[in-house]
Amino acid sequence: MSQMKTELLGFLTELHERFPLNDERILVIGCSTSEVLGKTIGKAGSNDVASELMEAFLEFREKTGVHLAFQGCEHINRALTVERRTLKQFGLTEVTVVPVRSAGGAMSEKAYANFEEPCVVESIQADAGIDIGSTLIGMHLKPVAIPVRLSSKHLGEAYVTFAVTRPKLIGGPRAQYSAN
Repeated sequence: MSQMKTELLGFLTELHERFPLNDERILVIGCSTSEVLGKTIGKAGSNDVASELMEAFLEFREKTGVHLAFQGCEHINRALTVERRTLKQFGLTEVTVVPVRSAGGAMSEKAYANFEEPCVVESIQADAGIDIGSTLIGMHLKPVAIPVRLSSKHLGEAYVTFAVTRPKLIGGPRAQYSAN
């Protein structure tokens, strides 16, 4: 399992080099531990995989200060587990649910158990995202999402997609997009 942690930290570092993540940004994480193991999403959630990956995410947060938001499964309407300080800093709205493996998924359950002051929010507009196992995180990204291609497309057996966001470009032919 430590190979997965190393691979994930490599992905996160590569993403951070292209799109710096810090304490003013939110990283949304969707993760099917079933898919990481090569099983069907929602059918073989693994606490062991969740623990290994959580170590990597927490280590990355410690290094960068980025706010983490773990998307739950459809059984909790893809609500997100965040730290209470994230809820306060970004003006999010709390909902009442405790994610568990059977309703929320192993990663959301692990986040809830490992965060200092966990809470769950219904939606978020994240600056970047990592989708491990096609969990469909797009609804929790800011409106203009840009796919990011990193050195690998798999974590374990799961397909991994990365995204960052940018502000909308508005205006017409006379609009400028930089101050220069």
